[in-house]
Amino acid sequence: MTNQEKAKLIAPWINPAERVTVDFNDVTGLNAEVFGCTESVVYLLFQEAFPHMKEQVTIPLKAVQVEEDDGHYTRDPDAPLQWRLRLRVNQNRPEGI
Repeated sequence: MTNQEKAKLIAPWINPAERVTVDFNDVTGLNAEVFGCTESVVYLLFQEAFPHMKEQVTIPLKAVQVEEDDGHYTRDPDAPLQWRLRLRVNQNRPEGI
C-alpha cells in the first residue's frame, strides 16, 4: 500500500471524538487520536496518566500498516457503526508515551 493510499484511509479518522488503535513492536493496543495526516506522516495524540496531558507523536507513514480493528467500534453514536482503524507501526514506541 502506498503512502498516498494510507493517508486517504487515515484522513476520515481526523476527528477529536474518535480514537484509533495503535500497535508498536514493543507495545500493543494503545488508544490514540489522529489530529493530522500528510502523504508522509501521521500525527497522533496519546492520552497520558493525567486526563489533561497528551503526548504528541509524529510517525512516518512508511513505517505504518493500516488495518481495521475488529475488536472496537466507532464512538460517535450519530455516525454509522463501523470498525475502528488500527495502525501497526514497525518501530518501538517513542520514549515518553
